[in-house]
Amino acid sequence: MKEDKEKHLEDVEQEKKQKQIDSELKENEDKSDESKPRKHGEILNEQLEEGKEVFNNSTGSILLCSFTAGLEIGFSYLLMCSVFTFFNGKVAEDTIFKLLTFVYPAGFIMVILGRSLLFTEQTSLLSLPVLNKKESVSSLLKLWGLVILGNLAGGWAMAALLIWIGPALGIFDLIAVEKISMHVTSFSPPVILVSAILAGWLMGLLSWLLSSAQETVSRILLIIMITGIMAFTSLHHSIVGNVEVFAGLLSSSKISFSDYLTFESLSLLGNAIGGVVFVALLKYRAFVYSVE
Repeated sequence: MKEDKEKHLEDVEQEKKQKQIDSELKENEDKSDESKPRKHGEILNEQLEEGKEVFNNSTGSILLCSFTAGLEIGFSYLLMCSVFTFFNGKVAEDTIFKLLTFVYPAGFIMVILGRSLLFTEQTSLLSLPVLNKKESVSSLLKLWGLVILGNLAGGWAMAALLIWIGPALGIFDLIAVEKISMHVTSFSPPVILVSAILAGWLMGLLSWLLSSAQETVSRILLIIMITGIMAFTSLHHSIVGNVEVFAGLLSSSKISFSDYLTFESLSLLGNAIGGVVFVALLKYRAFVYSVE
């Protein structure tokens, strides 16, 4: 009886705290002057609302938007292979991989500004309604599953198309496909996991930063900056990497299915950890502590 009473009091206290948090978030609805920097609470409130909107979308809509993102991110890969082939033999190979930084953001710009659903951009965003107790963990995992499936399927389709059309048009060869795939998978599993955590952290920050940027030019510059860091430092992104490694799997004997499976599972896990822990959880808890 005593334990039940204590649990009831604890539940009441938790409910009271949640109402206080929701009330504070409501007060942070964006009514500020665009010329002034946005407050932490205003950005968090907008991110929460965006996350809730995705949860309310139909399964078909989520799959289609995420499939589209998987296709569109492939344009980064198209440019990367083209740049690699153009410079191959003219400059050192390690220099070529650094030059890819300049074209890597292209697909991200298309996906993010086009409002398609990219797993790494949505990871922290979709976690916020769960942290705010408006959605369950099971519904989050189901939604993540749909977005990942759509992203991967779009990437598979784009990889299959590009390894045919690239050589057919003479814009890149299969050597570029193999080299890029091997570069992505050449690291040990622990390195891939930690690298993917850092990439997920950056992508979660990108989603947060984009909420504070109003102009299209500012948003494009933010996308270039964040994804450029990922490209220059060779951090592992599960969705771009899906196209890179799957294309190698289809066209090169040096990339095995085990290589693909290991890379994709570790990069998805790492990206999710980075986005949820280092962005969604920390940003949300920082706001909650300010309320309490």
